[in-house]
Amino acid sequence: MSLKKHVESLYEQIMQGQILQAFETYYHEEVVMQENLEAPRVGKAENRAYEEQFVNSVEAVHGGGVDHIVVDEAQQVAMIESWMDVTFKDGNRVKIAQVAVQKWQGDQIVHERFYHG
Repeated sequence: MSLKKHVESLYEQIMQGQILQAFETYYHEEVVMQENLEAPRVGKAENRAYEEQFVNSVEAVHGGGVDHIVVDEAQQVAMIESWMDVTFKDGNRVKIAQVAVQKWQGDQIVHERFYHG
């Protein structure tokens, strides 16, 4: 399967609300993830806990989508511009827009950095 197909499948699951299932399938055991300039989170266990905290903080998802996917198959790098409109359990409704830059190894992400405001 091409990298672009993997990325499309990953985001299809995310947009269907299957964030944790997608994480288990597409993220490597030694994955490094980072938000903007924050310290990187290293390893699947630490990143799983972060994802679970996010999912458990959401009261409702009102929409989401992927605007652009750019893939460099030779370098196994993907860049995805996406958005989600969510209400958190504290009542705060936010539209999250971000770009994710992913480095893949085979069919799993080994490094991912998110850029958002």
